[in-house]
Amino acid sequence: MIDHVRDLGAVREATDRLLSAAGELDDRSLAEPSRLPGWSRGHVLAHLSRNADALVNVLRGRPMYASSETRDQDIARDASRPLDEHLADLRGSAAGFLQAAAGTADWARTVTLRNGVTDSASRIPFRRLIEVELHHVDLGTGYELEDLAEDFVTRETGFLAQRFTGHPGVVATTVVAEGRTWTTGGGAAGGPVTVRGTAAEVLGWLCGRRDGSALIVEGGPLPVLPPL
Repeated sequence: MIDHVRDLGAVREATDRLLSAAGELDDRSLAEPSRLPGWSRGHVLAHLSRNADALVNVLRGRPMYASSETRDQDIARDASRPLDEHLADLRGSAAGFLQAAAGTADWARTVTLRNGVTDSASRIPFRRLIEVELHHVDLGTGYELEDLAEDFVTRETGFLAQRFTGHPGVVATTVVAEGRTWTTGGGAAGGPVTVRGTAAEVLGWLCGRRDGSALIVEGGPLPVLPPL
């Protein structure tokens, strides 16, 4: 069951960790590559700030972004800012998201996100938590997938497995990690395939942060997953 109150608490804690880590950077290290291809650390921080604003839009019934082009332009515009501006923006946008969430009354309603994706309003706090936690890892400052809370890893693995269920490019796949099992794919010919590994390695493969070379695959090659 989705608990938006618990998830908002987790967002606050994750944001504090992110701000502490980002505060240890400097302007030079912000310009260095992140773990996301083509993005500097500054791009990652800019994206996190604009994502918070975008989720405020969602909670208030507005389009998440004016357009995909505007989203990309805003990230590119803000990426090269000095550290103090990034930190102020992160704090302010995070506070704005939490304030908007505090004013949300109908958590059961359906909301529209980017590219026409719909979801329950109650899952928006978890979606924000995903952004903060995974992009903290993307900064490459020492926070790794193995440092993520067990409950978060389990929920995000299930969330991604559900996202790829029936995908036309993914064969039927059973995912096994530390005593838990999920099924995904099934829209492509071939399989079934079983993928086994540690919780962090499985999540890393599903979210595109690791290549899956540490996983055990039975029944065929490791499925190639679509980009998120």
